[in-house]
Amino acid sequence: VQLVESGGGLVQPGGSLRLSCAASGFTFSSYTMSWFRQAPGKEREFIAAISSTGSTTDYADSVKGRFTISRDNAKNTVSLQMNSLKPEDTAVYYCKAYRSWPLNHYWGQGTQVTVSS
Repeated sequence: VQLVESGGGLVQPGGSLRLSCAASGFTFSSYTMSWFRQAPGKEREFIAAISSTGSTTDYADSVKGRFTISRDNAKNTVSLQMNSLKPEDTAVYYCKAYRSWPLNHYWGQGTQVTVSS
């Protein structure tokens, strides 16, 4: 099983980044996919989720209206489009696959996003 994030980097405030997560080794289309982030000295927090079919999405209030999660079940990928980035969005961003039954979840290794001028 692998979840490999990519697309992180350094961006100026107000800029955009698109993160991608490539999945392999499990039935991607059966899993809810989520993005979390963890800033230095803080707990990992939920950012966005998308249902297995892509029909339902959910966002943390802190990113609602700025971030968009999407998935492509044919390519086993989930993406996070991040617009209007703020310095407080600086964190390591993690991709997570979750299935409620049988209960199972996987995490990626993370990708660094730094928002700074």
